[in-house]
Amino acid sequence: MHDDGRYDDPRVTGPAGRPSAADPVSRETDYQGWPVRGDSLGPSTRPPEGDPAARRDVPGRPTSSVPANVPLSREPHDPTDGPANAPAARPAPVRGNAAVPGRYEPQPPVSGVPHQSSPQAAADVVTGVVVPSDTPPATGYEAEAAGTTYVSRETPTREEDDPPLAMEAMRAVQILNPSGEVTMPRPDRTRVMCVANQKGGVGKTTTTVNLAVALALHGNRVLVVDLDPQGNASTGLNVPHHTGVPDVYDCLIDSVPLEDVAQAVEGIPNLWCVPATIDLAGAEIELVSVVARESRLARAITAYPGHFDYVFIDCPPSLGLLTVNALVAAQEVLIPIQCEYYALEGLNQLINNINLVRQHLNPRLEVSTILLTMYDRRTRLADAVEQDVRNHFGDKVLQAVIPRNVRVSEAPSYGQSVMTYDPGSRGATSYFEAAQEIAERGVKEPVSRNA
Repeated sequence: MHDDGRYDDPRVTGPAGRPSAADPVSRETDYQGWPVRGDSLGPSTRPPEGDPAARRDVPGRPTSSVPANVPLSREPHDPTDGPANAPAARPAPVRGNAAVPGRYEPQPPVSGVPHQSSPQAAADVVTGVVVPSDTPPATGYEAEAAGTTYVSRETPTREEDDPPLAMEAMRAVQILNPSGEVTMPRPDRTRVMCVANQKGGVGKTTTTVNLAVALALHGNRVLVVDLDPQGNASTGLNVPHHTGVPDVYDCLIDSVPLEDVAQAVEGIPNLWCVPATIDLAGAEIELVSVVARESRLARAITAYPGHFDYVFIDCPPSLGLLTVNALVAAQEVLIPIQCEYYALEGLNQLINNINLVRQHLNPRLEVSTILLTMYDRRTRLADAVEQDVRNHFGDKVLQAVIPRNVRVSEAPSYGQSVMTYDPGSRGATSYFEAAQEIAERGVKEPVSRNA
């Protein structure tokens, strides 16, 4: 005996392997769930004896081979149709879109012979297996007309927000302000702000450059005074500050007018910068013997013929004579605080020096703005420092917080601020919000002359 789905019984098959009058015995004869004659699924699925349609392929059924576990056909084998053990093809279950319901469609009769459903087709209907048909599933408007739910993967939902690139482009346009309109309020007087903190690496220069660019892009006239011998603010604004260039040292030591050393920043309207060279490193010693050494910078700013809305003074990381000159010339102190406890340790000493300058040299001076920088939302330390600073300084702390962002660090290497280097980044957005908050505070709540 060979295993081809039938028992080769001489009582059933003839000597040539042809089926006899008796029906061949099949292994799948008594599967549970097959319809019987007279069932609601239709007439008996077994073709009558001698029907020529018994050896024909059922229309609509593919002729490709199927896996080995597919039951073999119950139709008698014809030697002219192929090998005796060749399995009859039946469609594999189709798992398509769940929204398209499975259906069984009877095929039209072949050559006038009434269509008779096969046992497998009936079993597919019982088990819910989708039988492929020549008619494609209804889609789009056809599905709606037929009452079928059709969901396309390419169809965006109404609740879907704008894509990230579109949001970034919108922020970039808002920050760059290509129209040139005055979108940030201009103060009725010149606001001289000193950016000071004796601890290095807290973001003084970065804050000075980006706030100045943000305010200048939105209609304010801004002057940046680089009072740090390292000259990082001049580098960030792409202003030449090599040896031999007139700089702030000439103003402090030789009383050169400030307008003679101020340079317009390329690409940023309404923005000027007074650069600093390495010569400024010796100013601390040379100013010791100069009369009124603490107010040299204040007199130079007051004598400037033009009008500025904002003057930002970038201080060195020390409490020497250069920082004292900045505190005497300024009306407000902006303190950037890194969200770490080392930045809090020296804050008391800075506040004490500010109080000494206010009592003896500049009674108008006050700490008006605290800006949290290098905020890392992943750490509890940043939250703890923020809570301590807000509890101590109250409303002086800006709501805008500057996060750690690599774009802020990359921008100076290209001679730009982050506002122009990557205006859609989180760093640029945060500095823009901080500048807008500073501008609105200056208009709504004028800085008091005496703290």
